[in-house]
Amino acid sequence: MDFFAQQARVRGSSRRLVVLFVLAVVAIVGVIDAVVWFTMGHHPAPGEPARSNLPLLLASTLAVLAGIAFSSLYRIVSLSGGGKTVAEGLGAVAVPPDTDEPSLRQLRNVIEEVAIAAGVPVPDIYLLESEPGINAFAAGFSASDAAICVTRGCLDNLSRDELQGVIAHEFSHVLNGDMRLNIRLMGLLFGILVLTVIGRQVIWFGGGRSNRRDGGGGQVWMIGLALVVVGYIGYFFGRLIQAAVARSRESLADASAVQFTRQSDGIAGALKKIAVLSEGSELQAAKKHEVAHMLFGESEAFNALFATHPPLMDRIRALQPGFREEELAGLAESMQRAAEAPPAAPATPKPAGGVPGVPGMVLPPVLPPVLPVVLAGAAAASGPAAAGFQRAAAVHQAMPAALSEAVRQPESALAVMLALALSLQAELQPAQRRIVAEAFGDDMHQTVQTMVGALEALPPIARLPLVAIAFPALKQLPEGRQQTLLDTLDALVKVDGRVDLNEYCLARLLRLQLQEARQPRRTPIDGLKKLPACRDSVILVCTIVAAAGCSDEASARRAWLMAMQNAFPGEAIEWVAPPQAWQAPFESALNDLDGLMPEAKELLIQSLARAIHADGMVSVEEAELLRVICASLHCPVPA
Repeated sequence: MDFFAQQARVRGSSRRLVVLFVLAVVAIVGVIDAVVWFTMGHHPAPGEPARSNLPLLLASTLAVLAGIAFSSLYRIVSLSGGGKTVAEGLGAVAVPPDTDEPSLRQLRNVIEEVAIAAGVPVPDIYLLESEPGINAFAAGFSASDAAICVTRGCLDNLSRDELQGVIAHEFSHVLNGDMRLNIRLMGLLFGILVLTVIGRQVIWFGGGRSNRRDGGGGQVWMIGLALVVVGYIGYFFGRLIQAAVARSRESLADASAVQFTRQSDGIAGALKKIAVLSEGSELQAAKKHEVAHMLFGESEAFNALFATHPPLMDRIRALQPGFREEELAGLAESMQRAAEAPPAAPATPKPAGGVPGVPGMVLPPVLPPVLPVVLAGAAAASGPAAAGFQRAAAVHQAMPAALSEAVRQPESALAVMLALALSLQAELQPAQRRIVAEAFGDDMHQTVQTMVGALEALPPIARLPLVAIAFPALKQLPEGRQQTLLDTLDALVKVDGRVDLNEYCLARLLRLQLQEARQPRRTPIDGLKKLPACRDSVILVCTIVAAAGCSDEASARRAWLMAMQNAFPGEAIEWVAPPQAWQAPFESALNDLDGLMPEAKELLIQSLARAIHADGMVSVEEAELLRVICASLHCPVPA
């Protein structure tokens, strides 16, 4: 997925949206000022001295601007809870983490696999239960507060590959910054539409004064009517802006879904079923107009002017150039036959061994020995993006069932995170156990010890993916308990006076993502800096990555030089070994690099990949460090 190019395009869409919105507001202010001048301004009779209407027009302009600005700000602030606020406002319900319904389990598995592949935390998952049409959307200010919502029609009508294509499409919106733009667009449209509400109140007020002798009621009534008319006209043009901005981004999201999954049949199949089904992608929700630009498909039948998506046939042909519309009839017949066929008997689950001390949690047959074979097969079978996606699926399947279930509930997810931070060195464990007991009590200490046993079956490469799956549950912990978790992790990893790479990656990733989830609107936006402006930070981060993946300084220097040649070609830069206390300078450098523009971030990630691949292999430590760096820069992990 060309995340960086898309992010640059979205930034261009944001600028274009601001310009169009400002023009719409200027036009609205001009019309309202004209009506106020006509109805309430001073129009001198012949021989009568003229008085300035400037104070009146200035008051009118300020009142309209304040009304639009405060209304837009109010709506955006009301959505500050992130993606879940948008989903619940539309009537969606959260998908339970322990659901037994097969279609919901499949949905959760698909979303978790895509999140692991992208290197982002698993989003909140919502379902529009009463919607038979095929549709979905992603909402939120960042990946840490994202929510993905699908309709019941998606689950009832789509195959796993088709559902995967739809989810990959929505993840592209999560990754490239569309969600923040979408929420702002909701606020701006609300700010324009609120003028009609104010106008109705003014009309009512003016009508109440119409019987007064001063005749002022008629003037107020005319101003109210103007507000209503201009508000609706402004909303009309706002919808045009909404549609224009959304159409270009939806085409990019379709292409990104194909790049992500490396197959076009899934998303194309979903679009074909939208074309065949009578419900299509339509929504019944009352607020569907507000989220129309977020959806996978059109929320209702639009003319071309208001369409938030390219025409359905155009989207299908872009994915499958040889497709003919006549083929939809055959698809409709096959779907009809499938609907009339008797349901297949459910498979009988095989018994599995339990985990001592954890009732209801079971472990599948141990998978780590076959995981390297699966990963190698994924890499050989297809290109890098497809291999990355298949690796994610293999890692997801290799997670012990006990741990997968444990990280879906807040308290047990907390216990797993603490267990991941415990050292394998026996001499350090008594001190670490005391830290856990003092922070959370003896009961949590016992649960953590049980989780330590379960973690023995977890492949090392699955450590941080397990954190991604645990994230929705960890967000549900009270803020104070989250902070205690982060403080305890810091104490655990420093108990021996040093911080190794694995311990650092766990603590840094959780701290970054939990803090952003608590304050989603403060998530950094795209920076404007170029790579030379952050030269020292680039050098330090590349140095630490090169040293982490090499056993000796000579190898680390060679890997570092490969990164430097990619980042600053032709420049002579002297190698300096990483400092002993590297964590604080490293975090400061990451904060600096997060201010880079998307193209500069792309070059940096390419340089880091050069250093990691210098010895022809990727260690677990390198993979985890790169995942943390990408999370800090708010970009996906490269395939």
